[in-house]
Amino acid sequence: MKIDGPKTWPVDANQAIATQNRLRGQVITTDQFETIATVAGVDAGFEQEGTIVRAAVVVLQLPDLTLLEQAIAYRPTTFPYVPSLLSFREMPTVLDALAQLTLEPDLILCDGAGIAHPRRLGIASHLGVLIDKPTIGVAKSRLLGTYGELPLEKGAWMPLMDREERIGAVLRSRTGTKPLYVSAGHRISLETAVDYVLQCTPKYRLPETTRLADRLASNRGPMPTVGTSAKGASGQMELF
Repeated sequence: MKIDGPKTWPVDANQAIATQNRLRGQVITTDQFETIATVAGVDAGFEQEGTIVRAAVVVLQLPDLTLLEQAIAYRPTTFPYVPSLLSFREMPTVLDALAQLTLEPDLILCDGAGIAHPRRLGIASHLGVLIDKPTIGVAKSRLLGTYGELPLEKGAWMPLMDREERIGAVLRSRTGTKPLYVSAGHRISLETAVDYVLQCTPKYRLPETTRLADRLASNRGPMPTVGTSAKGASGQMELF
């Protein structure tokens, strides 16, 4: 997958916030895509006491969610841990992992926020704008926003609000489990984002995209068998 990422990255919080404020105006929250046949999940973990970023990407086929390809990339951690600025800590390595793909996914689900973010530029929106692809934020915890009482049944959802602005959806992805916080990343509407998250969530609380990416990024055992085009877990880019 061809990636034209930034040549330089912010090195402190002030620079990162300025970048978020500059990019937020480029985020599109309407459906601007054609057929979605493949979906990717991206996630990042850390090794060696947080000094190394390990980013993972998996590509799945819709609608059966067959695993087609996976890749891992490593980089030294260069940005500090700052809530609401985590994309600057992970994004360079995520782009390295995406660059290894031989398949270009039609839609990317990120473990984190889209526009459900104080400056409306969580990792999913940030990634979508940088690579101009449809993206969805699927967060396991709420960064901000309020909502009412959510029914316990799978598929139930309600708006996540920040004052008078709808910034996402609180989605019950599995009956009786904690909800997910879904938000548009880029080039997709909230309603469509919720629909694709549910398509990717046949069994567990997390979508298969981010569940498998998290497993790979966290180095928790071997990945399932993949299709013939896959690099597998050995397809790694080491950038020390």
